[in-house]
Amino acid sequence: MTLYAGVAWDATGWAVEVLDADGRRAAPARNFGVADTGVMIAFLRDLGAPTTAVVDSTNGMLDGHLAAAGLDVYRADPPVLPPRPVLGSVPAADLAGAAVRDLSLLTRLRRDHGTLTGRTEENAAGMRASAPQMEALTAAGRCLDSGPRDRPDVALTFDDGPNPPYTGRILDTLARYAVPATFFCIGLNATAYPDEVARTAEERHALGNHTWSHPFLPELTRAEFTAQVERTGEAMATAGGVAAPALFRPPYGSRSPDVARWFGEMDPSVVLWDVDPGDWAMPGADAIARTVLDQTRPGSVILMHDGGGDRFQTAEALPAIIEGLLGRGYRFVRADELVPATGRPADTGP
Repeated sequence: MTLYAGVAWDATGWAVEVLDADGRRAAPARNFGVADTGVMIAFLRDLGAPTTAVVDSTNGMLDGHLAAAGLDVYRADPPVLPPRPVLGSVPAADLAGAAVRDLSLLTRLRRDHGTLTGRTEENAAGMRASAPQMEALTAAGRCLDSGPRDRPDVALTFDDGPNPPYTGRILDTLARYAVPATFFCIGLNATAYPDEVARTAEERHALGNHTWSHPFLPELTRAEFTAQVERTGEAMATAGGVAAPALFRPPYGSRSPDVARWFGEMDPSVVLWDVDPGDWAMPGADAIARTVLDQTRPGSVILMHDGGGDRFQTAEALPAIIEGLLGRGYRFVRADELVPATGRPADTGP
C-alpha cells in the first residue's frame, strides 16, 4: 500500500505526517531541522512501503533531495489546501490529506522541471506581463540580467545554498583560482549553516537574498513576500556578520506585475541572469561547462546552484568553466559590481 507523506515547513525546519490510503496515520509525526534533512529523507525512505512525498508551492528546497532518494514527489497547490500562515506552509497533515483525497489534483514533479513542473508557461506569462515594471526597475539601476557588454566582466552566481558539502567545495575552487562569485542564499539554509554563510562573507564573495523557502512568488500575498525577504535578510546578516544583502534573486525568476511592483518597493536590487546551464537538473559536468562556455558573453550573469540537491556535477564543472573563461580573456566580478549605482526606487506603474 502506498503511503503519503506531507512535508511542511515553518521558520525552523520540517514537519512530517504520514498517512495511509485510508487517511490514517501510518507513522509517528516527526519534526526535523534543516540540518537534519538527510535524516528526514532516510525516515521517509525506510517506512517499509512505497511513499509519495507532498510539498506545496512555497517549498522549492526539497524536491531534488527527495527525488534523489527514490521518492515520488507531488506539489499541492492552493486550490486544494487551506489557508497558510504568513511564514510557513499549511500543516503536514493537510498536505498528505490532499494526496489521500485525490492525487490527480496534485502535480507530480519531474526531475527536469522541479517544483516548476506544470507551470512553465504560467511563469513565462508572468514574466511577459511584468515586462513594463521590470524595464522601469532596470532603467532606475535596480535590476539587471546582464552587465555592460563593452567590457569583459562576467559574474558567477550560485543559488539555493548554503548546502554542505557542495558550498564548501565550490568555495575551495573559487579560492584556488582567486575568483569572486555571488551566492544567493535561502533563509532556512542560512540559519541551518551559518558557518558557511560566514565563510562566504569572509572570503569576500557577495551575498544575495533568495527568499526564506524558495516559493513561487506570484502565489504569495504582499505580507508573505515581505516576510520571506525580510526574514532572510536578517538571517543572513546574523550568520555572515554583515549588513543585510543588497541583492535579491526571485526563485525561478518568477514574477507578476504585482510582484514586480513589490521588487521596486524593497531595498535590494534584483539580479536575474542571461546564462543558464540547467545544472540543477544534473545533465553532467561536461554539459554544464560546455553550455556556460558556449553562452557567455561580456557582461554575462551565469546562473548555477550550490543548493537544492546533489550539486556534485556543478562543483565538478566549475574548474573547466573558470579556466575556459579566463582563457578567453574574461574577468570575474561579483554581481554587485555589475549593478549600476542605486538611486531612488523606480516608479513601476499602476
